Amino acid sequence: MAEKKKFSLGVNLDDYRYEARHCDGQNHCRWIDLNHVTGVDFSWRCPPWQKEGFHVYGAAGKCHLTYHLMMGRLDWSDPGLRDMVYEDMLCGACDTGCKRNLDLEIQLMLESLRARLVEKGNGPMPQHVPITQNIESSHNRYGITQKKRFDWVPRDVKVADKADMLYFAGCRAAFVNTEIATATAHILNAAKANFMVMKDEPCCGHFVFITGQMAKAKKLAQDNLKLIRQSGAKTVVFSCPECYKAFKVDYPKLLGFATSDLGFEVKHITELADQWVKEGNLKFTNRIDMKLTYHDPCNLGRLSEPWIPWEGVRGDWSRLDPPRTMRRGTQGVYEPPRNILKAIPGIDLVEMVRHHDNAWCCGNDGGVKEAFPDLALWTANERLREAASTGAQGVVSACPACKENFNDAAKNGIKFYDITELIATAIGK
Repeated sequence: MAEKKKFSLGVNLDDYRYEARHCDGQNHCRWIDLNHVTGVDFSWRCPPWQKEGFHVYGAAGKCHLTYHLMMGRLDWSDPGLRDMVYEDMLCGACDTGCKRNLDLEIQLMLESLRARLVEKGNGPMPQHVPITQNIESSHNRYGITQKKRFDWVPRDVKVADKADMLYFAGCRAAFVNTEIATATAHILNAAKANFMVMKDEPCCGHFVFITGQMAKAKKLAQDNLKLIRQSGAKTVVFSCPECYKAFKVDYPKLLGFATSDLGFEVKHITELADQWVKEGNLKFTNRIDMKLTYHDPCNLGRLSEPWIPWEGVRGDWSRLDPPRTMRRGTQGVYEPPRNILKAIPGIDLVEMVRHHDNAWCCGNDGGVKEAFPDLALWTANERLREAASTGAQGVVSACPACKENFNDAAKNGIKFYDITELIATAIGK
């Protein structure tokens, strides 16, 4: 008989006892969809499991680990436990794989496991603390004065004092990958989209959320939503998938409402650019003669589906009462970036073996790059090796975090581009 306790979706680990107990090791969390496997190489979907080689580093092992923790058979204070839980990008690949057959909420269980570790005083990792402190004190992950947040805005970009559209650049594009913010602003201007920016744009808090610091993440969500709503923006545009997913998925998840109730639209720049190209409002006049392959960012792809709250009972054979819509990772932002690349004259777009919801993570999420840099770089190099196998001259993605890690890892001569840079080049900027 299945458990019939009433539960709701969120970040309370107690609600995922069923997941922890009922994983039956089908290994869909280890391999990509078998319909896409072309051989042993590029068949894995879980980076830490493949690199470390031990069951506990994969979702199936973490289900068993979580169940024994919940049953009191393991010690929450074990430092080795903390390392095993945090050596994981939380990229959502295992969740998508599991939901091919079983519909277990693996991603939510893993997020909740980190939250419980923090509650028990055994998280986050020491390397995560200074970044969290920077976010709290300086409102950005780097600890740089906010006065420099909009130094990226070039003189030839028109930014309105007040508009229905707001561009939320995010910490990475505002302070480090400023070329992405600049390119995004040029795209908005080229499409004649009147937009504003926030005078004191805060950190979205994705890093705080993904490292399990839910109380702090909830406070950031409340404060940031208040600022956005006070701005009067009807559409908020992002070039950073971490920020995009924070607003679209994690804020509603933490605060108990649906994405549709945010009070404003959330759009990634590729969604808008794809629409504008189709409407004729964005025109590509310059050729880019290159063979390229596209890397799906986890937070823009399988993790970006709208959040829908649910509360109910899990009955016999895992039947849910009332039934609910599952977030399977298949309805993320996959086609808009590809449509754009296909529309740019001269680009020959080829796919890697692992793409769309089967995509391999870049390695730079979940706090892994900060706490486990070797794993982050190994993961990026595996992806670049896969990209090179297509014969592509370069890899394109749509995420500043991906750009950072790929550039740090690039040793095989293949170049990396953010899609905003290619769009800006194609429109003559």
